[in-house]
Amino acid sequence: MTISIVIPVFRSQASLRALHDQVVTAVTPLDTDFELILVEDDGKDGSWEVIESLAVEDRRVRGIRLLRNSGQHNALLCGIRAATRDIVVTIDDDLQNPPDQIPILLEKLQSGHDVVYGTPQREQHGLLRDLASRITKLALASSMGAATAANVSAFRAFRCPLRDAFADYRGPTANIDVLLTWGTTRFAAVKVRHDPRRVGQSNYTFRKLVHHALNMMTGFSVIPLQLASVAGILLGLLGFGILAFVVFRFILYGSDVPGFTFLAAVIAIFSGAQLLALGIFGEYLARMHFRSMDRPPYAVAERTAAR
Repeated sequence: MTISIVIPVFRSQASLRALHDQVVTAVTPLDTDFELILVEDDGKDGSWEVIESLAVEDRRVRGIRLLRNSGQHNALLCGIRAATRDIVVTIDDDLQNPPDQIPILLEKLQSGHDVVYGTPQREQHGLLRDLASRITKLALASSMGAATAANVSAFRAFRCPLRDAFADYRGPTANIDVLLTWGTTRFAAVKVRHDPRRVGQSNYTFRKLVHHALNMMTGFSVIPLQLASVAGILLGLLGFGILAFVVFRFILYGSDVPGFTFLAAVIAIFSGAQLLALGIFGEYLARMHFRSMDRPPYAVAERTAAR
């Protein structure tokens, strides 16, 4: 068993050396061949210079610098495609998932699973970040299944051949967890330690996480379209109910139903529903347009020299 450890790097100049040291300390006792792939996502700090230095000092380190900021999952996709070992382990660059927990994931993977998530025993995030994470997992549930989505985390290990299932994927927005479902249904999770962030602050704000969830829902699921259909049916039934009420009252009393406010509210409801449905359709059409442009999920600026 050989291992490729893929880490997306964004403005982590201060923690990269500690991260490298902890990864080496955790994996060396396993007595296996491994590589450390650091994908610098155009954070515009000194991270790339640190990666270049680490690659010179340690031949197991490989660095990739992206031409523009592409997002965490696109950076991961780049690193995963560059991996050359049997098992791929992905981990964040903030040391909240300690590298010494990697052997726990690998042990679980050997029991017949294809993907193993390291689910935090207790997450060290704020209220808004936790809320946004729940929204993201709800969005994932439509593509992955509720049980699997509940355990999703950035700390994961999977068998490298799974990437063949999404080798031709070229959409502008990627989600590694959804792409993994294209290759297998054998998912598992284990509880791992989750440490407080020691350096800097999270680059995933509440707004970014909600935006990420919406991207997943419209990019990898038809749930919004189904919700629009259900809303249309319900409002249609409401309209027929109102019509029946008006006709029944006319038959009984021979006069129309008074009340401009009531009619205006009904018109507003139907107009809003139509605009909502059009907006959802427009979002899907926009994604089809971007796919037709064949825009790549990332562009590589440079790589560290092979040794």
